[in-house]
Amino acid sequence: MEIIDEKTIKLERELNDLDAFVLDFIKVLQKHTRYVLISGYVALLFGRTRNTEDVDLFIEKLSRDKFSSLYRDLKETGFYALNAESEEELFSLLEDKLSVRFARIDAPVPNMEIKFVKDILDQFTLHERIKVITAQGELYIGDMGLQIAYKRFILKSPKDLEDARHLQKLFSLSEEKIDKYQRILKEHGRS
Repeated sequence: MEIIDEKTIKLERELNDLDAFVLDFIKVLQKHTRYVLISGYVALLFGRTRNTEDVDLFIEKLSRDKFSSLYRDLKETGFYALNAESEEELFSLLEDKLSVRFARIDAPVPNMEIKFVKDILDQFTLHERIKVITAQGELYIGDMGLQIAYKRFILKSPKDLEDARHLQKLFSLSEEKIDKYQRILKEHGRS
């Protein structure tokens, strides 16, 4: 791994099946909207070893027409929605600040869990995203300090705490920086 600058990381490792799934999905998604990968996948991308069934991400809020175009493209490239029967139901879930899940037609796991940005903190996460360059393509992830703070102070499950420890050690982030993000989370009602 090479940290090129504050907003760019070059990752030189052999990608696995989960990474290939994410990159295939992102190739379709990025034609329609900006996105940011968050939560557990970020730790997995940087070498944490554990299983996951889903990959979480935020996307910009889309109009119904733009979502329709995205949905068509996903279906045409072999993805389907797990938690709704129709495009209208999917869009309604997103509008109601809920998530929708997409997987490859032949396998419900892993799947992509998508949410529209819903507040200023989600918008910040999308705006401050970090580019990760791999041999097979580029991905955008959330700010590392915010990822760690969210896992440590909001989610708090054993796997989230391990993810946070892994990322904090790997990126050598100080407790001061993590505490700064904890204060930001509290300011935005996430505590």
